This record gives sequence, structure tokens and C-alpha cells, in this order.
Amino acid sequence: MFENRQQEMETMLKQNEEFRRLYNHHQQLEKRVLAAEHGTAPMENLALNQLKREKLRAKDQLTRMMEQANAA
Repeated sequence: MFENRQQEMETMLKQNEEFRRLYNHHQQLEKRVLAAEHGTAPMENLALNQLKREKLRAKDQLTRMMEQANAA
């Protein structure tokens, strides 16, 4: 995530507790999605889709936070 903005992301992780919390939440969601997709933690399609939507909302919020930090 944010491969092209690695330095910026690392700065945000160090300086912004809310960003760090949300980033960690996103990472946990990513692990759960991958586990479900690979069959190591099977779940219903509806639950998986909800998990993916939650992960996307977190990523969108992280992106907005990075953009706001750049604008400041």
C-alpha cells in the first residue's frame, strides 16, 4: 500500500497516532481478507465482501489523511 509514497507514509506513521492506528487496522483487515481468499480462514462471501469494503474505507481514509498532511 502506498508503495510510491513510502517515505511520506513512514513519516505519518511516526508522527500521527490516528494514522498509525488506522494503518494497523487496515493491515489486520488485509490479513483476514487474504486468509479467507486462500482458504486458511474460510468465510461466507457476504462477510468477505463486507471485510473488503471496510478495508477499502480504511485505505481511503488513510489516503485522505496523507493528502491533508501534504496540503498543510
